[in-house]
Amino acid sequence: MATDSEKKEYLEHMVEQRGYVLESHKLLAEHDLDALKALNGVATACYLEERLLDDRTKELLFIVSMTALKLPKRAIQNHIKLALDLGITPQEILEAIEILLPEAGVPTLSHGLEAWAEVVGAEPFALEIETYEGGPVEQGRRPWTSG
Repeated sequence: MATDSEKKEYLEHMVEQRGYVLESHKLLAEHDLDALKALNGVATACYLEERLLDDRTKELLFIVSMTALKLPKRAIQNHIKLALDLGITPQEILEAIEILLPEAGVPTLSHGLEAWAEVVGAEPFALEIETYEGGPVEQGRRPWTSG
């Protein structure tokens, strides 16, 4: 059984290595430090260590895969911020997210767009029109039809 000191030391190592730890990392540190070390070893080998894919490509792949899995926006946004720090433009990130549309559909695209817009400060086109946002629909009329 790991001591509190060993758990703290390993989590601090992870923060130095990757810049953050997740709540799931803290849970594993408390209850199964060996599993955390194994998990971190895979992440280190695939993501943190120098390999053929550059950091920019890895971040775009993380954004797309995390969006496809509909992970919490906070997690996607962390990688959007890292991508921006690497010099990836908001437009490049948007285009990566848009690639999801044909395979993952509109709900997944919308999830990614929300995460992206909050980070980059993107606003929708300002146009005063009546929109349907899940409100009441007139009897016998679909919100997407004119009659």
